[in-house]
Amino acid sequence: MQQLKIYIAGPMSGISNDNREAFNQKAALLRQQGHCVLNPATLPPGLEQREYMDICYAMIRAANTLHMLPGWQNSAGATAEYHCAVKLGLPITFEQNELHEEVTY
Repeated sequence: MQQLKIYIAGPMSGISNDNREAFNQKAALLRQQGHCVLNPATLPPGLEQREYMDICYAMIRAANTLHMLPGWQNSAGATAEYHCAVKLGLPITFEQNELHEEVTY
């Protein structure tokens, strides 16, 4: 299998510990599968939203696929990341439920 560079997108703001557990669990699984993972949950606290988005857009441009965590539709940042990936023509996978089924579009 070819190594993918996968950016993880999902809701963070307003969720306990910025939803880092979900991001980090998915990142660990993807790394075990041999992929390079670009995980915004590893960014340090203290930046402004515009600074986080600037860094995340750079990570998306470096990625060759996006993975959307559950609840991404309720996040302004993750929705923006989704539209950026669509515009760049990147494949996108979605977790469909708590069983972590994935669908690719």
